[in-house]
Amino acid sequence: MAPAMGLKRPAAAAATATQTITLPPQGVAVRDAVRGAVRDAELPPRAPAMSAPAPAAAVDGVLCFEEVEGRRWSYVVEGAASSAGKTGRVSARARGGSAAPVGATFRAVPLQSPLPPAEEIMSFIRSYVVPEGFPDSVTPSYVPYMTWRALKHFFGGAMSVFTTRALLNSVGVSQSRATSGAVAINWILKDGAGRVGKMLFARQGKKFDYDLKQLRFSGDLMMELGAGIELATAAFPQLFLPLACMANVVKNVAAVTSTSTRTPIYKAYAKGENIGDVTAKGESVGNIADLLGTGMSILMSKRNPSLVASFAVLSCGYLLSSYQEVRSVVLNTLNTARFTVAVDSFIKTGHVPSLKEGNLEETIFNPPWRHQPVAIGSRFGEAFQEPASFVATRPLFEDERYIVTYNPAKDKVYALLKDQAKQDDILKAAFHAHVLLHFINASHANLKARKRMNSDQGSYHYVNPNPLNMDFLAHIEESCKIVTSSYGVFKRKAREQGWIMSDSLLNPGRARLCGVAPQ
Repeated sequence: MAPAMGLKRPAAAAATATQTITLPPQGVAVRDAVRGAVRDAELPPRAPAMSAPAPAAAVDGVLCFEEVEGRRWSYVVEGAASSAGKTGRVSARARGGSAAPVGATFRAVPLQSPLPPAEEIMSFIRSYVVPEGFPDSVTPSYVPYMTWRALKHFFGGAMSVFTTRALLNSVGVSQSRATSGAVAINWILKDGAGRVGKMLFARQGKKFDYDLKQLRFSGDLMMELGAGIELATAAFPQLFLPLACMANVVKNVAAVTSTSTRTPIYKAYAKGENIGDVTAKGESVGNIADLLGTGMSILMSKRNPSLVASFAVLSCGYLLSSYQEVRSVVLNTLNTARFTVAVDSFIKTGHVPSLKEGNLEETIFNPPWRHQPVAIGSRFGEAFQEPASFVATRPLFEDERYIVTYNPAKDKVYALLKDQAKQDDILKAAFHAHVLLHFINASHANLKARKRMNSDQGSYHYVNPNPLNMDFLAHIEESCKIVTSSYGVFKRKAREQGWIMSDSLLNPGRARLCGVAPQ
């Protein structure tokens, strides 16, 4: 029989009662596995965990405040039943079963006036041309360097119009100045479209640090896509300009990805202050291989092979080599993929994988349509469905700089960060989110098993068609106890394996809870 845990309602309730929560077998396995890791670590015995604080009975008007990229919002309760609608009060559902007012919702209200159009435009431009946190995120010499670099590229771009036209004339495109000029303009438009694509994609900024391997492989996929579009211009010469522009945009985006991820990869292999030498030799190897490949393709082209077949074979070789190249990189930082591997292994086995194991198990290709079950640093409105759930969940995290919850409508675990959250708090929030996710997955698996059993027996089992955050409060409470006893063990074991825990690359969102309404 699965173990049960008794939780008492607060004294303010009409009568004291105990609600029994029966954990599914899978949930027990998760809990026991993590607690087993704690025992194996031979930590000194700790004091018994305090029972979770009782949820607040009510909250007036404003639930909390949130800050996103310097702009502040308040979340205001509205739409309560007639008994609460006039006073603006919303009751949290007590553990004994008293529910929040039917129809109670919340809405986000901006606390600042909208920015003037000129400031909005400048803010938009800054997001493309300066790093995040500018000017504090760079040294003082960054501005003059980028000023002269911009001027250099300005004059270089101007010269390219004349050099391209001269090259086209030299190969006999046409002796007519008008025709060669038109061809040159088309060529420049093609290149210009590529540069625009490169500039727009550069706005991804710190994602090149967070998901280095994933973006590197995605960039190689885009490079082959661009080459395929260029190949299509031979079949549709009348569409040369739009196809060539599209191909150049895609290939330049791939080039930004390759350039932005190259140095961190070389840095992972450099010992001491030899990053320049490692980079130079790596580029030399790449250039030699490129020349050899070019020579081979010239020899092959003399036999007039099928263009499509040759492209297909070479593309498969390119992508296979790219995938293995990225998989071979061993990094000691924890991004989202490597952190997921490490936490999942710890929860299931009590073991944190080594650097090599964690990097080999890391998911390299994440299609954009793939469901991401955990979100860190999300906005309040994404995480909570109703005010009562927040009121009930908040006391569990009074001593933490984050709040974790599960939104069944989106089938995702959310970790909301408070404005005091530091790097370790982000790591702990992510760890807590994954522990809660394991309880949720175990609960879902148990529910499916019960439904199959009832179906085989011809019986009916009621399933709430519209579950709320509140329905998973028991799992959140249990995850709090697990995290309290196991997070320190996880960090220690991760450090022993060589993982850097002081600087994570979990790519948290920019929303922060900057205050909550007093109870």
